[in-house]
Amino acid sequence: MPRRFSRLVIAAAALLALASSAHARGWRLVWADEFGGARGSAVDAGKWAEETGGEGWGNKELQFYTTGGKNAYHDGRGSLVIRAEEARDGLKCWYGPCRYTSARLVTRGKFGQAYGRFEARLRVPRGQGLWPAFWLLGEDIGTRGWPACGEIDIMENIGREPATVHGTVHGPGYSGASGVGASYKLPEGRRFADDFHTFAVEWEPDEIRWYVDGRHYHTLTPGKLPAGSRWVFDHSFFILLNVAVGGEWPGEPDRTTVFPQTMTVDYVRVYSREGVKAKRSKTG
Repeated sequence: MPRRFSRLVIAAAALLALASSAHARGWRLVWADEFGGARGSAVDAGKWAEETGGEGWGNKELQFYTTGGKNAYHDGRGSLVIRAEEARDGLKCWYGPCRYTSARLVTRGKFGQAYGRFEARLRVPRGQGLWPAFWLLGEDIGTRGWPACGEIDIMENIGREPATVHGTVHGPGYSGASGVGASYKLPEGRRFADDFHTFAVEWEPDEIRWYVDGRHYHTLTPGKLPAGSRWVFDHSFFILLNVAVGGEWPGEPDRTTVFPQTMTVDYVRVYSREGVKAKRSKTG
């Protein structure tokens, strides 16, 4: 059997086994990307759009997000690579010539869903100033704006906290530094950049639960929001994957930061819950 075909068979068998296991727990797989494209190829345009620009993205970030597979591509072994590196193309950012490039992938206009299990297995980059994220934004961001559209951060990591990830929500009255969430820390000095980990939320009406490697570490309900705040997690959200460089939260890279750095994503999968009606959108 050809080696590449063998890998595809193994991956398909693993996906089938996982889907069967999830089904037994009451979840049904409804959307996935296993990133099986040829080495160096861009992401599936039927599933992802590549957002571009270097205007700071609301956080004074330093990277320019590129398109065309320059900073996001398949590795040919069943994973997606998002590569943050020093800029070489004379691109312009909000602060002048761009110092870094990276990629930001979104399913906006391709796939969105309210409620369900959103899961990714990935390995984060390492280094001061790196800011990888797997997250969701409300599909009504174009009409309502942020934070009224809502944001669910499934996983954020900043380089100066190599053993910690954050799960947070943002909405009207609880956004930015006032977002509501919790953190998860690896034991015994382990670092998230050393290996792959699985990050997930299970989102149901009036409840969101966060998991790392199957360990439940935080639950949010409307009663845990600041007094008088509105729960906006009742409509369809789309998926984002990105690696930011710099910004107000992680700070800038320093002389200890080595480029390029990569976030490697094994898969992204979305499930719906039996008995809970998912609100889903798909356009294209």
